[in-house]
Amino acid sequence: MPVRPRRAAVALAATASIVVLASACTGSAENKASDDPNAQTTITFWHGWSAPSEVKAIQDNVARFEKAHPNIKVKVVGNINDDKLNQALRAGGSSGPDVAASFTTSNVGKFCASGALADLKPFLEKDKVDLDKTFSKVLQDYTQFEGKRCSLPLLSDAYGLYYNKDAFKAAGITAPPKTWSEFREVAKKLTKEKDDGYERLGFMPNYLGYETVPSHYMSQWNHTYFDESGKSLLAKDPGFAEMLTYQKSLVDGLGGFAKLDKYRTTFGDEWGAKHPFHTGQVAMQLDGEWRLNFIKEAKVGFEVGVAPLPVADDEVAEYGKGYLSGTIIGIAPQSRKQNAAWELVKYMTMDTEAVVSFANGIGNVPSTLEALKSPNLKVDERFKTFLEIAQHPESSTSDGAVNGSTYQDTFQDFAQKYEKGQVPDLRKGLEDTAAQIDRDIAQAK
Repeated sequence: MPVRPRRAAVALAATASIVVLASACTGSAENKASDDPNAQTTITFWHGWSAPSEVKAIQDNVARFEKAHPNIKVKVVGNINDDKLNQALRAGGSSGPDVAASFTTSNVGKFCASGALADLKPFLEKDKVDLDKTFSKVLQDYTQFEGKRCSLPLLSDAYGLYYNKDAFKAAGITAPPKTWSEFREVAKKLTKEKDDGYERLGFMPNYLGYETVPSHYMSQWNHTYFDESGKSLLAKDPGFAEMLTYQKSLVDGLGGFAKLDKYRTTFGDEWGAKHPFHTGQVAMQLDGEWRLNFIKEAKVGFEVGVAPLPVADDEVAEYGKGYLSGTIIGIAPQSRKQNAAWELVKYMTMDTEAVVSFANGIGNVPSTLEALKSPNLKVDERFKTFLEIAQHPESSTSDGAVNGSTYQDTFQDFAQKYEKGQVPDLRKGLEDTAAQIDRDIAQAK
């Protein structure tokens, strides 16, 4: 299933006062990885999945791990969000997890910088893991911060475009749009107005819409969030102004913010059968690979197509790229069973059978290079599109920051004001927003 906090672009609050916890350092004076990994022991694993199929997929993988490691038993606790995780890591003691998974890649910078998750370098070196042969560069990037690796990828997500093939055919549209200019015309052509609202909307562009958040849009424009000194480039990199200007033109062209937002309030739950794409209320949807399973479960009554998201008009050669993210997993620094915990982390993230089985179970993209090539991976043509997005050389993710997702939240707050028409001067607004981001990061340091 998707990564809930990222998908909603509202990172679960991770308090800035996380206590700096000692990280694992095999052989050091403060070594907490001194347990015998061959001894009989029980470790606790916290994760965020809650749906029955997701929980079963986790339990199946844990069962395979326990069979391969008969001396290690795993107590699994699900439906844990970052609030609960941060509280446990701050508190320390035996009541917290030994291994923890988080949906929020944007908090990795905070986890690593504060020591909230243990440094995995000693374990990787001990087992001579070659990360370049195991994970793609993007996945390596979003699981570390400023050279400290406190997490590893546990499956990944790729974002693309879902479209109603029946609606396309009826409108005489023969292929999904490849550029944002084409997309604007297709979205208008698919829109059917009714009274003061819509019978069907081609696409919901609002930043409060499902998945239509600034970071997901930005992946389709070449951009850089920070310069080499760590200062925000929001006002200097032209990609941000271009994206915001385009998105507002899409909002205005489809009826304006107020009209669109009123329609948005009629949508069903993002994770239920009444999702607006399932019901035909919108003809196109920005979403991740997990939506395929939801479409199947909802028994959607039209043919569904998938494609990469459009790209900026002057970047058509990069069509096929997209936004990448994923679940991350690490070791709690207060754990006294870190060697046993590492065995579980290593198995869940790098054992090809485990990664493929888990990916098949919850419909996510495998996170290792070997798993992506596995003949046991269940792949149809639609899912293959997301695998291609995941491996595209220009696909990207959001930059890490010492204060986690705060800079993304600040950017999104500004973007929402801009789409509503509340920002008279875009350049000045971006300059002020960049300055706020820089102040927040400086304070966090």
